Amino acid sequence: MNASKNDLPMSFDTLAVHAGREDLTALGLHALPIDLSTTNPLPDIEKGGDSYEALATGGTPPEGGSNVYARLWNPTVARFEAGLAQLEHAETSVAFASGMAALTAALLAFTASTGKRHVVAVRPLYGGTDHLLATGLLGTEVTFCNPDEVAASVRSDTGLVLMETPANPTLELVSIADVVKQSGEVPVLVDNTFATPVLQNPLDHGAAMSMHSATKYLGGHGDVIGGVIACSEEHAEMLRPIRAITGAILHPLAAYLLHRGLTTLPLRVRAQQDNARKVAEWLSTQESVEKVYFPGMNEDPAGVLGTQMSGPGAMISIRLKGGYAAAEKLTTSVNIFTHAVSLGGVDSLIENPAALTHRPVAGDAKPDAGLVRMSIGLESPEDLIADLAQGL
Repeated sequence: MNASKNDLPMSFDTLAVHAGREDLTALGLHALPIDLSTTNPLPDIEKGGDSYEALATGGTPPEGGSNVYARLWNPTVARFEAGLAQLEHAETSVAFASGMAALTAALLAFTASTGKRHVVAVRPLYGGTDHLLATGLLGTEVTFCNPDEVAASVRSDTGLVLMETPANPTLELVSIADVVKQSGEVPVLVDNTFATPVLQNPLDHGAAMSMHSATKYLGGHGDVIGGVIACSEEHAEMLRPIRAITGAILHPLAAYLLHRGLTTLPLRVRAQQDNARKVAEWLSTQESVEKVYFPGMNEDPAGVLGTQMSGPGAMISIRLKGGYAAAEKLTTSVNIFTHAVSLGGVDSLIENPAALTHRPVAGDAKPDAGLVRMSIGLESPEDLIADLAQGL
């Protein structure tokens, strides 16, 4: 008898192709199906009610039950969740309509739902995350801090610790294990968007949750918006009811595109990383560039690169000697790079965080006006360098 595919040891690359597809053979399918049903037939009143109760309270569809309604559960979304969870070494994951919807659910689940409304946030962070916390829109109180200040910032009413590594936009590396140690019993959520599961698995270092703006590297082609949190089943049961109540579940077509994106994720990330190394090295030789922010070129006192994170990734930031005027000239003079927000796609993007993604951030935490952030794609690195050269 042949061994089940699920029983065979798989490398990350093989897992990326097959994870979340375990039921396809039994269904007689090879390609991923897309279930667009908004409502689903109920076996009978009792089983239908039991199914609704299970899904609305954070569980999964009971055996012999129904998926009931697409705001509660969708099999296409569930397959993507299963695939991403395996890549993140997690029990499960919960997918949302956007990365900000995922963050909102996590904040509500671990603050409003628990009565512990204080959040510790390690700066720098993505501008949208920083802004949401600073406004207190969700009824949270936040203490922003540096990585070595987490222990001093945690209080008896702290419900969640947030961090991002590599941090956006300066690509600072933060030790997840150290932040987890400082956090004590408080769960730690790591934004793993920049690193992806290819380069970093936060749960392996003690984090409770690994969050992604799936719009970025997981999708990889700039044509889908989504968010996902990899975590334990216990934490998923806290997140799913909020997703259901707020209507923030990922659309099945988006789930299909993201699941398909996982198959090429390791190939894309490694190729983009190789390109980024070459571009970063060239930028470090340019007279007009005051500093290059790229893992491996900057300080890493905790030894994150090579241990927690297996490679530098494909994001680069630079601080230009000419300040904002130089940043404006560069971002509007390039031809191959697209002047646009977002990142992680197959094509290269460039932007000025202070004016765009981090515009709402408080002045004392806002990036330098002369900082330019680049997401390196799959183009020829020589072409990208030539484009930057004429722009500079």
